Amino acid sequence: MLKIAIVEDEESYISVLQEYLKKYEQDTGEDIEVTVYHDGDEIAAFYRAQFDVILMDIEMKFIDGMTAAEEIRKVDSTVSIIFITNAPQYAIRGYEVGALDYILKPVPYFTFSQKLGRAVEKLKKRERKWITVQVKGGVMRMELADIYYIESQGHDLIYHTKDGTPVAGSTMKSVEDRMTEMDFFRINKCYLVNLEHVEGVQDKYAVVHGERLLISRPRMKQFMQELTRYWGGRS
Repeated sequence: MLKIAIVEDEESYISVLQEYLKKYEQDTGEDIEVTVYHDGDEIAAFYRAQFDVILMDIEMKFIDGMTAAEEIRKVDSTVSIIFITNAPQYAIRGYEVGALDYILKPVPYFTFSQKLGRAVEKLKKRERKWITVQVKGGVMRMELADIYYIESQGHDLIYHTKDGTPVAGSTMKSVEDRMTEMDFFRINKCYLVNLEHVEGVQDKYAVVHGERLLISRPRMKQFMQELTRYWGGRS
């Protein structure tokens, strides 16, 4: 089941989006569960990574969509956020919080279905993948999605993961060759980051699971290209 949240303070647009989701469900055969929030504070206050897609208005009364998205990204780096707004200048800022896309009001169904389809495609590509790592004292099997980033310190590699920071005796170069095709990118000589957990880019830093990691100047352009490709759900 596809779990989708609508965050919108205008009842007319809530109705439109609900109708569009019903039509999308009929057209594609997807099973969709919809939850409606009337302001950013409602979804951000008790968010627990329970949705696959969030359709978020940007301009709302109490907490705007951008602020709500920043709070959501602190606990969920994978949910697809699609901003819906009257103001394209605000929507473009959405990429700072890892938004998948944005749609301008009034929302045509064709555009809506195309952009929701991209989010669904990205979700279906997110299958479980595992690697085996020789760590100090033994060997560990890690799920790729659980690895936030890999840090090089001296002759060691520190795997920053959901369950801790195991240390491996290996070179960054050997790991980089192995992981690049798995949507990891080396942002400088010390950090190899999992694009799935990149929440945004601020100044010269990648925000990865709440941590700011410096992007080297020579790698910035290619990193942004790879991040845009990944967020867009293209292979």
